[in-house]
Amino acid sequence: MSVVRIHRYIAREITIPTLLGLIIFTFVLLMGRILKLVELVINKGIPVGEVVKLFGYLLPSFLVITIPLAFLLGVLLGFSRLSADSETIAMKASGISLYGMLKPVLALAVLASMFTAYLTLDAGPSGNSAFRTQVFQIATSRASAGFQPRVFNDEFDGLVLYASDIQERSGTLEGVFISDERVGTTPSIILARTGRVIPDRSALTLTLRLEDGTIHRRPSNKEGDNYQVIDFSTYDINLNLGQQLPDTPQRRKKESELSTSELQVARDRAEDPAVRNGLTVEWHRRLILPMAPLLFALIGVPLGIRSQRSGRGGGFATGLVVFLLYYLLLSFAETLAVEGGLNPVTIIWAPNVLFFAGSLVLLYMSAQEKQPLLLERLLAGIRRSVLRKGRGSQQ
Repeated sequence: MSVVRIHRYIAREITIPTLLGLIIFTFVLLMGRILKLVELVINKGIPVGEVVKLFGYLLPSFLVITIPLAFLLGVLLGFSRLSADSETIAMKASGISLYGMLKPVLALAVLASMFTAYLTLDAGPSGNSAFRTQVFQIATSRASAGFQPRVFNDEFDGLVLYASDIQERSGTLEGVFISDERVGTTPSIILARTGRVIPDRSALTLTLRLEDGTIHRRPSNKEGDNYQVIDFSTYDINLNLGQQLPDTPQRRKKESELSTSELQVARDRAEDPAVRNGLTVEWHRRLILPMAPLLFALIGVPLGIRSQRSGRGGGFATGLVVFLLYYLLLSFAETLAVEGGLNPVTIIWAPNVLFFAGSLVLLYMSAQEKQPLLLERLLAGIRRSVLRKGRGSQQ
């Protein structure tokens, strides 16, 4: 059998479980948002097409996580199967070393890394920004969709809105509580029996019309203990959605919504060191995440060969352990860089450097057919614990 055919065979053994894992893991992550988005269709009357758009905007941020995880699982399961059937021994006997078996894995890892880089640098930020834009557009056309009963809503600068109940059909708010601290006005508390949201699509504004209520405020420009209580039968509060949409310069984007060029500009212009550190961490995070498939390729091949005794369950457990360890270290490094004040460039790249060095050592020892006893015992104990818990939950 030619080397090219062997490489294709290895690539096929990895690709099939990778695609299956990608579908399953992405669906599991989407499940957390499905119920909320379906509620918009059932209770709020939002068109299905708009909700499908929201799913599409969320998908890139989920794929950034699920692609490396699925690829790691595919490598572990593929090489575990090859090793269990003694096919790796046959390949070595035919003159193909472990490094030769690694070539098709690295080729697939490069493709996965390139697609992940596209998601982190372009599609992900665009999707996050478009998701919030779509939500605000839905709130404009279906005003009551932006409010939830017994939930404090702070989407509008300087305003916190609360309603004890919302009539689904009419959109009438009942038991309204509002904290108004907008710039240029006296801070006040507004209580109203009912309220109704009136949208204006042309002006991108929402008018919250309150009925039968009171305004409580303490003027700051008067001496002494002054407290005002104003009764009203009708009172309008203008909510300018134009300031929230990303097409206008007034709207403040989150770091995850900034495009790559916008993130660079914001980082260069940031005067607050804490803000600059946060933007720097986000920038390097987008560069680091695409490298995960390459790291998982280097570490997945030797671990997959060694997990043949545990079967597919052992390979799955090993993949979860490696994946969780990597992202826990990355999350810990981000926390240290943002909140601990450490050098963001050094600390954020530390998990990748550690994983790269460890994977090279493990790959070398596997190629030399040496046994890293400490790692073997650690992974075996973790696999047994995970599998034992899985069997216990099934019973």
